[in-house]
Amino acid sequence: MSQRDRVLLTLNAGSSSLRLALFGDVEGGAPKALLRAAVSGSGGKGTVGIQVQGPLAAEAGQPPVLDDLDDPREALPGLLGWLGDRWTLAAAGHRVVHGGAHHSGPARITPALVEELGLLQHWAPLHQPHDLAGIRALQAALPRTPQVACFDTAFHHDISPVARQLPLPSQALPPGMRRFGFHGLSYEYIAGQLPARVPGARRVIVAHLGNGASLCALLDGRSVDTTMGVTPLEGLPMGTRSGSVDPGLLLGLISQGMPAEELQDLLYRRAGLLGVSGLSSDMRQLLASTAPSALLAVDLFCTAVARQVAGLGVSLDGLDALVFTGGIGQHAAPVRARVLERCAWLGLRLDPAANARHGPCITQPGSPVSAWVLPTDEESVIAQQTAATLGLSSS
Repeated sequence: MSQRDRVLLTLNAGSSSLRLALFGDVEGGAPKALLRAAVSGSGGKGTVGIQVQGPLAAEAGQPPVLDDLDDPREALPGLLGWLGDRWTLAAAGHRVVHGGAHHSGPARITPALVEELGLLQHWAPLHQPHDLAGIRALQAALPRTPQVACFDTAFHHDISPVARQLPLPSQALPPGMRRFGFHGLSYEYIAGQLPARVPGARRVIVAHLGNGASLCALLDGRSVDTTMGVTPLEGLPMGTRSGSVDPGLLLGLISQGMPAEELQDLLYRRAGLLGVSGLSSDMRQLLASTAPSALLAVDLFCTAVARQVAGLGVSLDGLDALVFTGGIGQHAAPVRARVLERCAWLGLRLDPAANARHGPCITQPGSPVSAWVLPTDEESVIAQQTAATLGLSSS
């Protein structure tokens, strides 16, 4: 079939963003990116910006102007119309953050699956509703296009029994409840890059640092442990999410009359870097600020990352390499420097010049443990999983 007939769409609705991509030349489960579009906005009513790049960018032409939107992800229906007018979509793959206990790999989307995933919205309130909205928007716009759900939790499905266990009696929990882990599509991509980029490293910690942030311990490319648990709220303080907080504090807030909805809003939308700094959830703005609260927020974040690196080293019985990825991990050299300085005792010896130019290797030659900056590509993993699930090929 021709490239035009083989175009595959990927949708990735993050906690504060929307990314779309078109892939073609499906061969052996390795589709090639033809066009990528990133949608962003400043929050509140306004015009969202769309950045388009790739071999088909010129053919795509100017994307629609989308005004009066509360959220960049509200741009999806208009973008689907724009793409559908130009290309025939063979299939669509979606990043779905929470797949629950039953999904160890991607799954073709059916009405029953959509209903099942809807029951998990409470466990990922910043993500799951937007993931499902994307699925429904595409069903409405292109009802004959097959769709596949690619789960962030699937990569961690077989983490160690200790890492998945919750310290609560099973009879007090819903069936199948366990620690799941997230950012799995990103970790799967990095794991696939390690043999060529960081050869010989068996025990690797990957730090996916962005508006959402977590770390994952990889042994021979497989997830052993990770910092997020039942929800994408556990672990590091993030852009607007608290990360791990003493549960006794939360019980105290509830006992003093805080409604569950307000507590959820506090933990997911008003905490983390934004809550501590009182200024912004954007690491770039915090690094540029001299306000004491901004300095505190950055230090809190970097210390939490270093602490988790040390902890995950226990799960690996040592450490060969540390990889930074995600928006902060790839672009915030001061954050990486502070983390490595706090982890120097583990054998990570920072090369300041290499770190300033963003690597790829940012430790000194001969460092007992190496550190790297590697870009992630969740969309490529989504495309590969979608092609494999639907049996697509170019033959």
